[in-house]
Amino acid sequence: MVIREIELVLAEKRTALSLLRTGIAIFALPLSVLSLLIATSHLYEAARVLPMLVALLAISAALTLLGIFLVVRALHRIHSCDAKIRSMKAHYRDLAPYLE
Repeated sequence: MVIREIELVLAEKRTALSLLRTGIAIFALPLSVLSLLIATSHLYEAARVLPMLVALLAISAALTLLGIFLVVRALHRIHSCDAKIRSMKAHYRDLAPYLE
């Protein structure tokens, strides 16, 4: 029964790590799009494409906020799982060497 509980906590931690990976990827997407816009800015006039730039910046801001939210949530879950594992180590001392 204890082993299953430990497996459950570790599966929860793996899920949080995948959420962290997803959040970082979503956070990096607007940065790469904006760097592409800056690199190609000599090919267009900003005043002529202002509505599209504003829409793109709004979408980029939303994606950045979503990425930050996912990263913070994942880090909170990871720390929570680590605390659960520490309490299991303290409670079940004979299993502590296997939880390193």
